[in-house]
Amino acid sequence: MERDIPIPSISVLRCFEAAARYQSFTAAAEELGLTQSGVSRQVKELEDQIGASLFRREGRGIRLTHAGKTLADSLFSDLTRLRRTISQAVAAGETQELLSLAALPTFATRWLVPRLKDFKIRRPNLDLMVYSRAEPFDLVEQGIDVAIHFGTNDWPGAKLTPLCPEDLVVVASPALVEENPVSCNADILNLPLLHMTSRPHLWKVFQKNVPDATTHVQKGSYFDQFSMIITAAVSSLGAAILPTYLIEVELASGSLIDLATVEEGSDHNYYIATPPGELSPPAAEFVSWIRKQVSRRVGQGAKTPKPW
Repeated sequence: MERDIPIPSISVLRCFEAAARYQSFTAAAEELGLTQSGVSRQVKELEDQIGASLFRREGRGIRLTHAGKTLADSLFSDLTRLRRTISQAVAAGETQELLSLAALPTFATRWLVPRLKDFKIRRPNLDLMVYSRAEPFDLVEQGIDVAIHFGTNDWPGAKLTPLCPEDLVVVASPALVEENPVSCNADILNLPLLHMTSRPHLWKVFQKNVPDATTHVQKGSYFDQFSMIITAAVSSLGAAILPTYLIEVELASGSLIDLATVEEGSDHNYYIATPPGELSPPAAEFVSWIRKQVSRRVGQGAKTPKPW
């Protein structure tokens, strides 16, 4: 017979989940609107109830223990399902429809979310739940109706519909270009270079199309988020290779200048990911809508992404 183990409070579980996600009590406290010591106490309460250490203190930081990682992996999905269940109950009580979306964080912030008002106007009784996700996951288990995926045509358990290829350009601030005039691609390589840690090869790809280039393109500053590298480029820290959909505002305002295109030649593209089976009416309408948004962007003069 299984023991009747008390379930920790939601506040305790939320504190642990946030601390596990950031591996920082301070960052978790900022997200939850608590103090660092408050989060630490909640995690200690969970550790006492479980009877195992969930974090290992390393200097001034923390790292998940094996027990902590095991719990965090399951708890994230559990809390996501619980939030969706409650949201569905609220929506049903208010005769509202609900659509759950997931997208890459910077794509969501800079491209998708600013356009969602147009979709909402079409369905005024529709409530949206938007999550940030960077890697494939189980759409059915986490209750996501539609996700945006960047990568290869490979997402187990999901139906992938091509959305658009990626459009990479070299950009720099007007001030940087004024200080370091650019008349050809070789001049670009003489600028300070900014790199994405997840895609450190991009400047080498660009260098291949520059005859007799000998610049050591791996030098420069590295960033692990697109949002940071965009800010660095606007601040004249260096030139960057970025997808145009992330910097529409900067290109339109002139705070970044398009210096050259970059043809990466990989098989990575953008896809719409949906669960197997027939889509709900809101999900089907969203898929149609987002494909039209890509088409409209091209029609308004953007070079890419071109719709498929």
